Amino acid sequence: MTDFNKPQRAVVFGYHNVGVRCLKVLLAGGVDVALVVTHEDSANENIWFESVISLCQAEGIPYITPADAGSPELLEQVKAIKPDLMFSFYYRNMLPAELLAVAPAFNMHGSLLPEFRGRAPVNWAVLHGATVTGATLHEMTVKPDAGAIVAQMEVPVLPDDTAFEVFGKVTVAAEQALWRVLPSLLDGTAPRLKNDLSKGGYFGGRKPEDGRINWLLPAQDVYNLHRAVAPPYPGAFTDIGGVRYVLQRARLSGNFGNVVSLSLPPGLTVVDNCIFGVCGDGRMLTISALTADGEPVTAEQLQSRLAALSAGGQ
Repeated sequence: MTDFNKPQRAVVFGYHNVGVRCLKVLLAGGVDVALVVTHEDSANENIWFESVISLCQAEGIPYITPADAGSPELLEQVKAIKPDLMFSFYYRNMLPAELLAVAPAFNMHGSLLPEFRGRAPVNWAVLHGATVTGATLHEMTVKPDAGAIVAQMEVPVLPDDTAFEVFGKVTVAAEQALWRVLPSLLDGTAPRLKNDLSKGGYFGGRKPEDGRINWLLPAQDVYNLHRAVAPPYPGAFTDIGGVRYVLQRARLSGNFGNVVSLSLPPGLTVVDNCIFGVCGDGRMLTISALTADGEPVTAEQLQSRLAALSAGGQ
């Protein structure tokens, strides 16, 4: 039987901004964090987020970075700690059943479950044009994002929010949700709400190639793609004449009569020294920052390139 007069001991699996903020909540709430399991930063990744390792070093918390969350060595190490609770805050690997059996385990997911279960929930929410999302703390089961809901906090998704901006809101929502429920979680009275898997959907991870633009789609769909993968993510892109053009900043414009009058085809174009992306429904994205094979390109440069391709019959 758990003694609630002594600090609850926890093992935390964490990474990214949500890992940092939620770990800070546990520390502020008096939880004895005996071990943090995290990831080494990858040299091949754009690291734009906070470091769980740096927080552990600053707070004197033991941490490890195992390559395999399912290894017998990790299981034995966690068992030896005899945690009262375990948490997963944006840890990137699934935890096996044997590990979940060690102690009650809770995961923080970046959506309002059961919506957008699975990987990259914020990006998928923006891509699908969601107007609200949030963070959900739920019981961990072998099936991902399927356990009972313990706490939720919602945030708005504004029409021009990028996934990066929404992720910032979701990070705060995760911190708030955990902070509010932590006392009842520690004394065993936290709620358990049904996570209705007949609603919402499961989504897989996203790859840079998923950012390829289909200009035949309606402008809102193309704009949602741009918002979902805008920097610091890899960005929405289109290939023209062997050159990869990536949208860095864009906005969805109103209806332009000149699109019809000029009979502009879908794709990148330059009108009045401004770069636009013409979409399948005749509406355009106003593109204020564009790169060509990683280098910034101006409207004048783009117009010259497109003219040269046109003259060459490509």
